[in-house]
Amino acid sequence: MASRGWTHSTLAEASGVDPKSVERWVNLGRVPRRATAMKAAEALGEDIHALWPALRQARSAKAVSPELVALYEQRADLPVSVFVDLLSSAQERVDVLVYAAVFLHEAYPRLNDLLRERAEAGCQVRICLGDADSQKVQLRGQEERFGHGIESRCRLALLHYRSLVDVAGVEIRTHGTTLYNSIYRADDQALVNAHVWGVNAYGAPVWHLRRVEGGSMFDTYAESFDAVWSTAREVR
Repeated sequence: MASRGWTHSTLAEASGVDPKSVERWVNLGRVPRRATAMKAAEALGEDIHALWPALRQARSAKAVSPELVALYEQRADLPVSVFVDLLSSAQERVDVLVYAAVFLHEAYPRLNDLLRERAEAGCQVRICLGDADSQKVQLRGQEERFGHGIESRCRLALLHYRSLVDVAGVEIRTHGTTLYNSIYRADDQALVNAHVWGVNAYGAPVWHLRRVEGGSMFDTYAESFDAVWSTAREVR
């Protein structure tokens, strides 16, 4: 619709409907009744025979989820400030599920201070790292042709977070699960780094999600974190 220069307001006015109805047509792929479409076509000076098929085609198209804030082709495209800003915004919860993700500490040495500050402000901070001795971590190293490198990075990540082990409000665990996605959550927003077989995480896509009423994508990843967390071992 946008390609023809129509806006939500002009189409709503021409159709005699509420703008929210138009948002549902555009965002959810719904189509108005034929009589409504004919009224809109007449008001907009469009040929109903051209307008109606376009609206029918929209019905079969899958709308982009309103939970998707942004999509990045690969993690390397994101400056570390995107991760830092997200975690800094947390008021209630910070969840991090990774194998290592040492790029955060390497690019932002104040990460531990940030997490400590969030915990002191009342946030629940949960960090879940890969167990370097687990078969799943070792297999990932083989699949990414990174060998023992990923195991050493898991150990390095644990060293980075060691100073937070006794901080109130911060809990650190290690897991030995297959990591399908790395998750960086702050309250109702999350950066999800997808994992692709044979590709290092920095070369895989990242989507920025937010929880919205009626949505399920965000909760799917939040529940995935909780499932892994329940199997992980506490670092003492």
